[in-house]
Amino acid sequence: MTPDAGGVDAVIDALTAVFLVLGALMSLTATIGLLRFPDLMSRMHAATKPQVLGLFLLLVAIGLQMRQWWVWPVLVVAWIFQLLTVPVSAHMVGRAGYRTKHLHPELLSVDELEAVVRRSANDPGEPGSAVELDNVLGLGETGDGALRGTAGQNLDDRGDGRGDQGESKG
Repeated sequence: MTPDAGGVDAVIDALTAVFLVLGALMSLTATIGLLRFPDLMSRMHAATKPQVLGLFLLLVAIGLQMRQWWVWPVLVVAWIFQLLTVPVSAHMVGRAGYRTKHLHPELLSVDELEAVVRRSANDPGEPGSAVELDNVLGLGETGDGALRGTAGQNLDDRGDGRGDQGESKG
């Protein structure tokens, strides 16, 4: 900013400052939500919603301050990439948390995944079920997660009692 900035430059600088502060506050809100919320689902919500809006405000501030037309397509691509990846990653984290029981069911108002999990558990031969996946991966019916060969031998264990831990330093 130059000391003799005109009216338009002063307005652009003021808008840039407002967008930077608001974007930083949105990111701070997301961080506080990650630290303070009690369960995975609410933390996931806190990490995604305000963070995307905060990034948008910061990108607009950068675009305004640069005052060059070529920077806007780059910033739009960055924001679109964020819009496309954040929901997918939040969905994957949510499903992983649900499957590993890292949630508080009493805090859910609607549990849409329960019917899918129950149906999969009742029909173990269904394509995509856990039992079918274990059979395809060679994990066997023991449920211990050990990798098994076609004859049922434990491929993780070398027979020396160390499992798959590698050579010991002696």
